[in-house]
Amino acid sequence: MIKPFRGIMPKVHPGAFVSEFAYVVGNVEIGEGSSIWPGAVVRGDAGKVIIGRNTCVQDNSVVHSDDLGAVIGDNVLIGHGVVCHGDKIGNNCVLGNGCVVNGGRTEVADNCIIAAGAVVLEKTKVPANSFVVGVPGVVKGQVTDELLRRFKGNIDLYVRLGQEYKADGNLE
Repeated sequence: MIKPFRGIMPKVHPGAFVSEFAYVVGNVEIGEGSSIWPGAVVRGDAGKVIIGRNTCVQDNSVVHSDDLGAVIGDNVLIGHGVVCHGDKIGNNCVLGNGCVVNGGRTEVADNCIIAAGAVVLEKTKVPANSFVVGVPGVVKGQVTDELLRRFKGNIDLYVRLGQEYKADGNLE
């Protein structure tokens, strides 16, 4: 479902896929090749939410921001059941299933992996190429090129899958 809020309609690129069972509302932009899956909520009611190209918001995840807004980069994989309230998520990042990225000037730089179940606290600045685990989330190492390649395959898969769902008429 794609709905306006305060007279602002979400802008969804024609090449993006939004499931008819997702909820996208307000000041939101979704880039080409991106996909928003069933049960996902993307709320642009407090601040603008920008989702880049080829980014996947999987089932039952929530993307929201405070009045500062949020920018989620290109080629980002937001796993199942994620709460993403961060102000900036860089390009080529993975937010593992069930993780939480809190708001309040929180930034995750490019090429980072936030492990499943991790909690990134408010005002955290995660450096580029970091692997974050735990509660609260701490950097436990660097992301390897091999790991980034593996997740790139998952991102490519979701771009294709979104297009297949769209072709079958499974969209708003």
